[in-house]
Amino acid sequence: MHALARLRNVVEAFSSERDLTRVLGVVTEILPSHYLVDGLSGDLKIGDCVKIYIDGKAIFGQVVSVGRDGASIKSFENNNGVGIGARVERVGPIEVAPHDSWIGRVLNALGEPVDDKGPVQKGAKSRQVDGPPPQAMQRARVSDPIRTGVRVIDCFTPLCKGQRIGIFAGSGVGKSTLLSMMTRSEGFDAAVVCLVGERGREVRDFLEHMQETTSASIVTIVATGDESPMMRRLAPLTAMTVAETLRDQGASVLLIVDSVTRYAHASREVALAAGEPPVAHGFTPSVFADLPRLLERAGPGEADGGAITGVFSVLVDGDNHNDPIADCIRGTLDGHIVLERDIAEQGRYPAINVLKSISRLADRVWSQGEREFVAKIKTILAKFEDTKDLRMLGGYQAGSDRDLDQAIMVAPLVYAALVQTPQSERSENAIHEIAEQLREHDIS
Repeated sequence: MHALARLRNVVEAFSSERDLTRVLGVVTEILPSHYLVDGLSGDLKIGDCVKIYIDGKAIFGQVVSVGRDGASIKSFENNNGVGIGARVERVGPIEVAPHDSWIGRVLNALGEPVDDKGPVQKGAKSRQVDGPPPQAMQRARVSDPIRTGVRVIDCFTPLCKGQRIGIFAGSGVGKSTLLSMMTRSEGFDAAVVCLVGERGREVRDFLEHMQETTSASIVTIVATGDESPMMRRLAPLTAMTVAETLRDQGASVLLIVDSVTRYAHASREVALAAGEPPVAHGFTPSVFADLPRLLERAGPGEADGGAITGVFSVLVDGDNHNDPIADCIRGTLDGHIVLERDIAEQGRYPAINVLKSISRLADRVWSQGEREFVAKIKTILAKFEDTKDLRMLGGYQAGSDRDLDQAIMVAPLVYAALVQTPQSERSENAIHEIAEQLREHDIS
């Protein structure tokens, strides 16, 4: 009897360590956007990763829909040579295992190196890339201010550690340049940069500039515009998982995602392949659920732990700042910085419209005197902009309105003080520097 018990224990231990059976499906139909697989429907869940075997090698795909007649799979690779009858095996949820060796490396959305510096190690703990955010009542409060070194941001939209801010801009307005300037922020232990849908030639330029301007340890996740929508959709999830790992180790992490809009575009392609109907500007309902789930994962961790300060760029389609994706993201974040083409065309960089930009945590940064100073400056700028057409038509005579006379004199000085380039010295005390420029003018 004791011998049978020992034999049973050995068999159970062996079975727990090894898969004694492999359930395989086969590709039955190939469509431009996805594959249909038969034989695995009972074992698959939406979001599961699968291996597709082709000529002795395996490529990865993800389940986007499951039905009685089969499952729809989207591959992570373009032009991969999948044919009818290819074998498919379930792997499970997509996971990555961040490791210290990832610091200073450039990885793809699957956590594989793409910088020709050799392999990277896997950490001791794997994490699902589509993990949940921290519980609301377990999060620490946001309070510690950040000095970015960008004068216009530090003055009008100051940030805190653990805050989530969006940079809203059309194409070619200076969004990526502003992001690179913000990497000079002090006080971060590590930085995770996610470049989604970027032009390949810009990736190296951005990373080399960032390495020159920040002392933080950098992990970079890249999915360029020529990669599959699956890789572009996965990249921000992988970057967020890396940032969460660092945050849970107690680090203060700067997370930059450029851009969330391209993540939304990739999510739309995946959802349409799964058969979802479009509801707003071609976007499917799941896109508007995916965005808050991603963005909510950034922010402070549990008390006495680290925090993820998220800077998310939003590419505004057609310069329409009220498109559905921009609206959804704006409502989720803790503030937004608006870049406008008209300002860029005047040669004022960063091309930030300070009257339309806001930080919802600014009151935790400003003193009472600073709050009053910024409010007065914004009042002057609003007066200056509201009367722009009147002044251009020659309909205003100096001396008719004391406040407008002051705005005409002070506003150009403020705009000049806010001009800053990547080559400029970083700002140390933005409000003090602007006040010095206006010292001769009484704006009280």
